[in-house]
Amino acid sequence: MRDDQFELYDLTIVVEKIGGNCTCNMNVGDKFHLKGGKLSMPDKADFCLYALQSTLPLLPAKQRKNHPADWMETDARVVCPDPECKLIMRIDRESLRVLNHDDVSPVKWKK
Repeated sequence: MRDDQFELYDLTIVVEKIGGNCTCNMNVGDKFHLKGGKLSMPDKADFCLYALQSTLPLLPAKQRKNHPADWMETDARVVCPDPECKLIMRIDRESLRVLNHDDVSPVKWKK
């Protein structure tokens, strides 16, 4: 890679288990994807905003390679904030993507 490039994992966040009453009609297997800085969902799919918001703070760190002992390397589950829903999501790392600094930042790369 060049000095102005870096790698991020593409992520898939999937509903792994629902142990309570999900009022947002989520189902096991529902998912969304993060590629670079863009979220996407399968066609005609939706995803609960409250479940989504509980994953967002973790995703940038999960996209990056960390020290092997870092908990971000071993932990992959996130819980919906609704205690009655008991929805558990899993963050799966997919392929690595190479990004160019100037494609993702308005601040130009300087050596």
